[in-house]
Amino acid sequence: MSRSQPLRASLSLVLLCLGLWATTASTAWASSGIQYRSLVGNATTGGTTPSTQDPTQTPAPPDSTTTPTKPGPATEEIPAALRGNGMWIWQIPRAHGGNIAKIIAQAKASKITTLFIKSADGTGTWSQFTKEMVAAFHAGGLKVCGWHYVYGRYPLTEAAASAYAKAQGADCFIIDAEVEFEKHYVAASIYMRELRRLVGPSYPIGLAAFPYVDYHPSFPYSVFLAPGGAQYNLPQMYWKAIGTTVSAVYEHAYRDNSIYKSPILPIGQTYDGPRVGELTSFRKYGGAYQAAGISWWDWTNTTKIGWKTLGADLPITAGTIKSGSPSLSIGFKGDQVVWAQMLLVAAGAQIKVDGIFASSTRAAVRSFQLTHSLPVSGGIGDKTWAALKRFTPKPVAWDKLRATSLATQAASGSPSRSPLRGGPASSNLPAVAYEIPLGQTLGRR
Repeated sequence: MSRSQPLRASLSLVLLCLGLWATTASTAWASSGIQYRSLVGNATTGGTTPSTQDPTQTPAPPDSTTTPTKPGPATEEIPAALRGNGMWIWQIPRAHGGNIAKIIAQAKASKITTLFIKSADGTGTWSQFTKEMVAAFHAGGLKVCGWHYVYGRYPLTEAAASAYAKAQGADCFIIDAEVEFEKHYVAASIYMRELRRLVGPSYPIGLAAFPYVDYHPSFPYSVFLAPGGAQYNLPQMYWKAIGTTVSAVYEHAYRDNSIYKSPILPIGQTYDGPRVGELTSFRKYGGAYQAAGISWWDWTNTTKIGWKTLGADLPITAGTIKSGSPSLSIGFKGDQVVWAQMLLVAAGAQIKVDGIFASSTRAAVRSFQLTHSLPVSGGIGDKTWAALKRFTPKPVAWDKLRATSLATQAASGSPSRSPLRGGPASSNLPAVAYEIPLGQTLGRR
């Protein structure tokens, strides 16, 4: 999807954001002393899972369990707009020529209950997203959620553009954050806190990002999905674009995303000609994983047989799933480690949240395991994750930490070229791979 053509901008907030950082300066974050190594394998064809573990370290035995868990939340916890079947729309004129009545008729015929319609891009809102449009779809019995591709360059202004969807009557809002937010924990902190200030603490917000967390060690999932952030996680699980199977994309995405505690609501693909059996399988796996809702990218590329398949009745089957959590041990680094450290701190550990699983984190894990009658390995597996997730982490204000660092460095006269970057030490890590070709993610088609 094209991400250009912002239609409206808030100049005053742009100036505010620029002014906030204009006088700051810094040097780059110190690089970690732990070696970074990626074992990618065939990342785009469902091959070897990449590792972000130091190969010189011996991993601790995982405290895994073979007992399947139930990854889905109770349906009543999910707002109506995010339950059932949803369909994503980039440009209204490309959906039945913008004919609202035809869009409603097609949605109902295929049992689509929610439309995810683009409401903003960057700092500008989109004129297609209006109160009148939302009201028309509501009158036709459909829910409407706005979505916004964000870049992180002007987070205050982008937050204002995101809040526009609620002002137009949207039932919920989805953040489409992708490659631009890698290494930008500071921008994510500013954006998320301002968005919550504008829309309130309980307004339904979801995050639609990369599905394979372990491929993106410097993407701030732990900011977007922390308390006070997005309550719902909508990973872009495009199995065909990734080059894998429906079952494999569910297994990998759920394993990586389950640690963040937010309900997972998968996005499947109708573009690029997926087979009828794959569409049906994606729906069945959604039920097996107890997803309260699934949605599809996108309206324009859905074929007649695709529409029919989405609306077909499914037999009631329990399905077979493979569930679990990522195994972490000394030498690992990335946002999964950041999240684990945040949970450990919430449980009382006195450690630095830096995204590096070093000896101090291992000691904190061992102490936690001992206290909670878990196998003491120093590594984090299913049982330790389950115990850690009982705690509520406190969001890290990366922007405030960065501001302190910038103020200290400013005296040296060394200007900062990227004041919105920064975060934990692991935020300097590059992506291991891009499981979805960048031209095929939500924001780039």
